[in-house]
Amino acid sequence: MFKNNFLESLTKIHYSVPLIFWIPVIGYFIYKAYTKGEMSVGNITLYFFAGLAFWTLAEYVLHRWIFHYEPTSNWGRRIHFIFHGVHHDYPKDRLRLVMPLSASIPLAAIIYFIFSLFLPEFILAAFFAGFLLGYLIYDECHYAMHHANFKSGLFKKIKDHHMLHHYADPERGFGVSSAIWDVIFDSGFKKNKKKKTTTVSTQTPK
Repeated sequence: MFKNNFLESLTKIHYSVPLIFWIPVIGYFIYKAYTKGEMSVGNITLYFFAGLAFWTLAEYVLHRWIFHYEPTSNWGRRIHFIFHGVHHDYPKDRLRLVMPLSASIPLAAIIYFIFSLFLPEFILAAFFAGFLLGYLIYDECHYAMHHANFKSGLFKKIKDHHMLHHYADPERGFGVSSAIWDVIFDSGFKKNKKKKTTTVSTQTPK
């Protein structure tokens, strides 16, 4: 994507790197809520899962209205290609299936700041830990959708949903780790209902 080797390297990442980087960050936020915030385990759990659930909506919003926004300017189209267009052009590129830290760290900082306008410090710590776990699930699921061969079960359904987004209709099926918001916003893929044919028998009058 870039002629500069350093900039090019910032766009590539092994799928294990987000796990190595973000899991300790999640641990820190939980530690902060429990020790510094003196929150109970029950409250931490509650806000943690609230953050995890909120991620599923954020994932949908980011994918549908930001990653699939189509700018008209040359500069805007270039930015769009860097962030998401390249993935649709090269969906099997192993080093561009999870978000590089050069993008995820600034984005996480911006989102954390926005959340801080609405949530107290220690509630935010528990909430943001869950939110980050949701992001990790999304990132690792996304890699698996393109490179794992699921035979059946939930992950097979999730993979089929995402493959339809890539190869059937990129304007539908924006959920990656979950299709729930595609159902709510009616942006999923319609199931082909087989028309039942009925045979009517007639008797010829004698």
